[in-house]
Amino acid sequence: MQAKTVKKIRACFQPGKRVHLVGIGGVSMRPLAIVLRDRGMEITGSDMNSSVSTDELIAKGITVYIGHRAENVRGAACVVRTAAAHNDNPEIAAARAAGIPVFERAEAWGVLMQEYRNAICVAGTHGKTTTTSMITHIFMEAQRDPTVMIGGYLPLLHAGHRVGSGDTIIAESCEYCNSFLNFSPTVAVINNIEEDHLDFFKDLADIKNSFRTFAKLVPPEGVVIANGDDGNTADALRGLSYLRFGLGAHNDVHPEDVSDDWQHCTVICGGAPYCELSLSVHGKYNLINALGACAVAWHMGIDGATAAAGLAAFRGAGRRLEFKGRCNGADVYDDYAHHPHEVRALLEAVRTMGYERVIVAFQPHTFTRTKALFGQFVEELRKPDVLVLTEIYAARERNTLNIHSSDLAAEIPGALCFDTLPEVSAYLRTIARPGDVILTVGAGDIYKAGEAICEKKD
Repeated sequence: MQAKTVKKIRACFQPGKRVHLVGIGGVSMRPLAIVLRDRGMEITGSDMNSSVSTDELIAKGITVYIGHRAENVRGAACVVRTAAAHNDNPEIAAARAAGIPVFERAEAWGVLMQEYRNAICVAGTHGKTTTTSMITHIFMEAQRDPTVMIGGYLPLLHAGHRVGSGDTIIAESCEYCNSFLNFSPTVAVINNIEEDHLDFFKDLADIKNSFRTFAKLVPPEGVVIANGDDGNTADALRGLSYLRFGLGAHNDVHPEDVSDDWQHCTVICGGAPYCELSLSVHGKYNLINALGACAVAWHMGIDGATAAAGLAAFRGAGRRLEFKGRCNGADVYDDYAHHPHEVRALLEAVRTMGYERVIVAFQPHTFTRTKALFGQFVEELRKPDVLVLTEIYAARERNTLNIHSSDLAAEIPGALCFDTLPEVSAYLRTIARPGDVILTVGAGDIYKAGEAICEKKD
């Protein structure tokens, strides 16, 4: 972030000044509003629809307008917007016309991070939400009273965020549109680096360069903590000093005596036993995420017993192999996996859970990702016993590539493709039986298909 932008934001973020947030109900805008309010600013905001989030803010005395109107920004010292609020938004357009500074959400958080002694920023193509959640569990167990920003729901917090009074902020940090380059990490965690978001990045080399720039944001007294088993991460960080975690014994933080289900091990930090780990979540990938969390805890001076207790209490974040209920004796789970390697890791984890059949209802996420990684998706989606596809979730895109889920189905023997989620739900009901696990998978609204078939609890 440019120094002049930092200076402008700091001039606006002063007690008594009014800051208006466009999209105030968003997952990272809501805690931003509370943090700014607690620093003595007058906070107003707007959102397209009322929600639990906006109701919470109103209950805290923050003015929230439902609907975007030009008059909402009158008198504001500055406007902070979500990525979804473009220049044609009435409030953004009015602010720009009136000469009111407009800042991005990530820029605002980047400046606020500079006020924390410890800013732990968790990045990577995969595992950001889970690793951030695991670190949060550890720091809550250690009574460090952290401020937290997670891109998903964490049951421990009953939300995806927390505003604490401690000297630490823990933030999920996304590479899309180079958003995380606005942050100010003292501890930068990199889980892995792969091809993704190719609607923004040119190629893998461009992605690696972005992560390298992110790592170089850490000051000399800080630390980069990265997956020492990941080749792309090693390439991106070549020549830089960093603390390594991973399954291999060459890493500074690694496991010994790992159980067959990947849930139990001894964690070694700096050549000495740190803790005995017993996870409540499944899969090799979750052990790797936990090792990253242990590396952060070890570096931050948290004892191993506290880290182990925090991780044992972690039972997953929302939409990360989240148990939803049962249908005709089958267990129904939902997962956010939307990249081929995430699908692979999910299926590997589920295969350790002992089900007779694995049924996957998959909703591809964005046309560009589906097109760019088509062959990899085909390879991974051939692995379930039963595959059901629904149409691609467009998210922010238009289908200029003329690609459809039926193109995937044509390459996968036995795959079925439905246009709508109700059709998916109806089919899943007809095939579900005891011994099955049904997975609704994808970053869109596929979870609704699973929720629709779950039997109501008494």
